[in-house]
Amino acid sequence: MSRFRRLRYRRRPNRPGRYLRGSAVIASLLILTLSFPGFWLKLEDSGWLSRVLSTQPASAQRTNTIEIAERVYGLMPNLPLENHYESRATGDVAVSNTLASRLIRYHLYVKGRSPLYRFDWKLTLADYLGANEWIEASLYPGADDLEENPQAGDVAAIGNLNRAQRDQLVGILVDLHGGNSGTSPYDR
Repeated sequence: MSRFRRLRYRRRPNRPGRYLRGSAVIASLLILTLSFPGFWLKLEDSGWLSRVLSTQPASAQRTNTIEIAERVYGLMPNLPLENHYESRATGDVAVSNTLASRLIRYHLYVKGRSPLYRFDWKLTLADYLGANEWIEASLYPGADDLEENPQAGDVAAIGNLNRAQRDQLVGILVDLHGGNSGTSPYDR
């Protein structure tokens, strides 16, 4: 066997302490860093620690459904209002309780779907069209507030929309909830 081959296959001696020393140094540096109070104060000042440790309200909890519904009707005036139902509390017509506001409340609060994605809004419209999930009459928005449950009228109103109108409605809802970046074609 040549000298080159002997050197090539030569085994290095096993040194177990070499790796232990390196990991002990890293562990001790990590412990010192985490135990230093300034480290935590700096994280708290940056807001990172509070974002990780605190519970943030979901985006659905910050949504004003009446305001967004008004903007939907401003951008899509041909959408039926369906606001002829009487309030249980006052007996007057609940003018601000519209199809769009109930649609948004059903989507966000009853089904718990994200307002940022077109697919989630399409699932909600599929619920109204009877193609996805059944709409529970007792959980439908307005069932407790209004004299008559508006579910049947809302399902009929959504059913009367054509595909282009439903796509426009989905696009408007996503844009108004901040799902798309950039300018909306419906803001013109």
